[in-house]
Amino acid sequence: MSRVIVFDEPGGPEVLRVAEVPEPAPGPGQVRVRVKAAGVQPFDVAVVEGWVPPGADAAYPRTVGNEFAGVVDRVGAGVTDIAVGDEVLGFTLAGAYREHLVISAEQVTPKPPGMPWEVAGGFTAPAQTAYNSLEELGVGSGDTLLVHGAAGAVGTVAVQLGRLWGATVIGAAREAQHDYVRSLGAAPVGYGEGFVERVRALAPDGKVTAALDGVGGAALDATLELVEDRARIITLYDHDRAAALGVRLSPARRTAARLAEMAELYARGDLKWHVRETFPLERAADAHRSYKAGGIRGKIVLTVD
Repeated sequence: MSRVIVFDEPGGPEVLRVAEVPEPAPGPGQVRVRVKAAGVQPFDVAVVEGWVPPGADAAYPRTVGNEFAGVVDRVGAGVTDIAVGDEVLGFTLAGAYREHLVISAEQVTPKPPGMPWEVAGGFTAPAQTAYNSLEELGVGSGDTLLVHGAAGAVGTVAVQLGRLWGATVIGAAREAQHDYVRSLGAAPVGYGEGFVERVRALAPDGKVTAALDGVGGAALDATLELVEDRARIITLYDHDRAAALGVRLSPARRTAARLAEMAELYARGDLKWHVRETFPLERAADAHRSYKAGGIRGKIVLTVD
């Protein structure tokens, strides 16, 4: 048997429970991964609260988790470039909070030898979300990029990618996180009264040319004052308001090749990463409670014995 985190009705962290299911077997083109770590992210919280992602099974009990790392322990027919014993990280739509995960061989990539499991398990979604968003915005040399939630998992990557791609980066975060944001290469700025004026004072010529919003609400409203071209604003939070405001959403285009590229940046030391907290699989509810408490710097990750 194999443990998996499930929930039988929508709700808060308290609805998450451990279930035991038969160990799955990989089919053609698939591999089975013995999961070592899985990231906790806003996507997961929304699913537990009742959101059904496009293409997901809405029947209960439902599973959660869409990023993971682990060791391949079985391979299906036709898989030739992955072997039993390979250490991998990857992505799925749902179900990564478990001991054994069957996944398409096209959704995993090798884990760099020096990348710890807790880093690898929570790396996929933030790394690809940040990359896809900045690519969609066309961020590059000469840009001034504003990143809201700069101390969070996506923000951590976005700040560093923006710098690597030649942009000046301003990172909005709580004051307690300013030293961390500064260490990533951004000029930190705090929220509250006078936010727009403080950002303009930090921006070359007072102009912000692109923004990634991981906070929503008042932060997004302020961004509308700062960025002239709304097509160069992406919100990761205010999905319901995006169309009406004329701002964009992050494109959903995760690939193993893109993930491998990001993992290589980490392996070379070009991408810093911070794991805030780890919880064992059976404490998934506590991990969600910690996430919902806010003030997160870096990533919360589940580990599997």
